[in-house]
Amino acid sequence: MSGSITFTTWASESEETAFGELIDQFEAEHEGATVNLNVVPYDQMFSNIDAQLSSGDAPDVFRVDYGNLGVYSSQDQLLDVSSYFSDDEIDDFVPAMWEAVSYDGVPYGVPHQTDVSALLVNLDMLESAGFDTSTLPTTQDDAWTWDEFAAVAGDLREALPSDKYPFVYNWQLGGAPRWFSWLFQADGRFLESDGTTPAIDSPAGEQALDFTKSFFENDWVPPTSSTKATTYADSLFAEETTAMAFIGSFLVPDMDYFNEFEWTSVPMPRDVRGATELGGNALVATKDTANPDLAAAFLKYMVSADAMNAFCAATNELPTRTDLSGDAIEFAVRPDVMPVFVEQATTIEPQDVQQVTSPAMAAINTALQDQLEAAFLGGQSTADTLANLSAAIEEAAQ
Repeated sequence: MSGSITFTTWASESEETAFGELIDQFEAEHEGATVNLNVVPYDQMFSNIDAQLSSGDAPDVFRVDYGNLGVYSSQDQLLDVSSYFSDDEIDDFVPAMWEAVSYDGVPYGVPHQTDVSALLVNLDMLESAGFDTSTLPTTQDDAWTWDEFAAVAGDLREALPSDKYPFVYNWQLGGAPRWFSWLFQADGRFLESDGTTPAIDSPAGEQALDFTKSFFENDWVPPTSSTKATTYADSLFAEETTAMAFIGSFLVPDMDYFNEFEWTSVPMPRDVRGATELGGNALVATKDTANPDLAAAFLKYMVSADAMNAFCAATNELPTRTDLSGDAIEFAVRPDVMPVFVEQATTIEPQDVQQVTSPAMAAINTALQDQLEAAFLGGQSTADTLANLSAAIEEAAQ
């Protein structure tokens, strides 16, 4: 298979290195094939892609986060890869992750990697507060319930100085959809299965909103850490303002390099079920690529077991294949804490993915930031918040 394709992506330093090495390997295994890597800043990525799609000059392959994927797949702008994957090959992927790249049952890309949040714990701060860290949960089977997590937060609040806080949640700076993890844990939804009917104004929605409002009411989190805050949760954890923090797996290398205290990871709390957010990215080919077979071959290669193993190991990101679960990957940084994140990713269910990959997510995210801010810091009632969210979701999803 010969020819040339372009691949546009944003990338951290470790990701760019890993992409380059895998492209070299792909070219070595496909004589006559060339993949031209184009790395751009994330804040320019999708404005560039949108303009290039409009002008007919889009790259053959590009990277897209799952939350934005629905915008492109719903507008018939991506290559349908159905014919390039057998049923057995599809079965190699976690079902929820294959759902993440599908629209109306059709796959428009491949699930390259994911990243999810778990709870990082400052062992020194917990021990100083009198907490027995040998009893920390380590798996989904012994994850704290909401009541148990609340009890830990309450005990820490009593033991910590007034300028320190039990934990911080990572819903700042566009991360408001991470709140949906609590809704899903309560076995709730924000969209019905038809993708247009709002479902958030429900007993589960009330339960999730009341519980997360209590974070601020009980002084468990810094008052400046709500959805419109301008400081990320990891910064507050790194400076030891908080004893615990909900942090994405992709930040583990930063935590390891810059922190001077002992820390570990534990699972997110669970209620009716476990849940976390759908982070990470897909790789897609544009519908009008001049070389669809080569583009599809590159996509298949990038999500092969060996290539995914190499990429995730180098970047501390999480695999989407079932044969790379557990301890199958030798992560480059803090391999001791990564199994918690790998197992946490298994709590993502296809129904969660169907909702968070809705083409309406950008508008829903804006409404969620506004309404959660009003509930957490502005005193807006739970009933009014859910009613406002329901109306905004209905408008966005039409």
